[in-house]
Amino acid sequence: MLEQIVTPLLSWYDKHARVLPWREDTAAYRVWVSEIMLQQTRVEAVKPFFERFIKALPDVQALSEAPEDELLKLWEGLGYYNRVRNMQKAARVIVSEYGGDFPADYEKLLSLPGLGHYTAGAVSSIAFGIPMPAVDGNVLRVLSRVTASYEDVLKQSVKTAMEAEVKKIIPADRAGDFNQALIEIGAIVCVPNGKAKCEICPLAFLCEAYKKGIVDELPKKKVKRERRIEDRTILILKEGDRVGIRKRPSKGLLAGLYELPGLEGHLSEEEVLAQVKAWGYAPLRILPLTGAKHIFSHVEWHMTGYAISLEETENMDQEGLLFVDVKETEEHYPIPAAFAAYAEYLNISLGQEKYKEGK
Repeated sequence: MLEQIVTPLLSWYDKHARVLPWREDTAAYRVWVSEIMLQQTRVEAVKPFFERFIKALPDVQALSEAPEDELLKLWEGLGYYNRVRNMQKAARVIVSEYGGDFPADYEKLLSLPGLGHYTAGAVSSIAFGIPMPAVDGNVLRVLSRVTASYEDVLKQSVKTAMEAEVKKIIPADRAGDFNQALIEIGAIVCVPNGKAKCEICPLAFLCEAYKKGIVDELPKKKVKRERRIEDRTILILKEGDRVGIRKRPSKGLLAGLYELPGLEGHLSEEEVLAQVKAWGYAPLRILPLTGAKHIFSHVEWHMTGYAISLEETENMDQEGLLFVDVKETEEHYPIPAAFAAYAEYLNISLGQEKYKEGK
């Protein structure tokens, strides 16, 4: 049955494909960067990140040589920072083993750090025309509905089986277009959460879920476990025009990024002032800030905060804290979006907020 989707899908894509910066030039490096960025981030949000990243690091060689802080700053706001670290590892392999050129070989691409079956399939098909599948969440949703499959799409065995089915029908002369068409229709037509636009879908004529009226029931996904809740107290420590930040450990959550210092639990003003004095600082004023929440994949931070003005001392940089000009934090130090609510009190923007304001 799936063979019947090829012609109408490609015809639809030829007319309705979105104009995207990484489609203007399908060099392997650009395809790769865009695909990693697009994982769990909306297309419209990715555009400015992609353009800034490519401008700063235009090729594999530049990526392989980028200092970590610059790399993480370019990624600020996209989350999942290990992805860009793996990109740099892969870039270094490409430079050392392939002379800086992406290998036009699916298996060699798959062997690179951070490239799974989807990314290897996307790069090999879009950049090199190799007929290999690129099955992401959009494709899993489309295929589940077309075939009316109730199998759990989060199971690797189900994804592997769908990849095998797609591989059978990929047209050798339009492999990249076909994969992008499947992804595209899932992104803008066969969308999730009861919003599917079946009335304009070119695959509705053979979609089993549409015929049976079960589109909203698919795809099936096993219920995820609940996230762990962590209470945090975030501190904005200011001395004149400088703010205290510190680098997080090299391993664990938000590894290697800079943060506004935090304490476990929701602390009172008295507890916070006692801790700041124990660090060797002299607080002048303290202002309670509103609460905020940030959701990671397996944990939620429930935060409260305080802005504290400090008296200048001879040694401000202690307890792992680095006092830097407020504007420098926005320009040079990678600070994750988890702190965006408190960055507002410093009149700076982090990650995606910068682009919303046209900065």
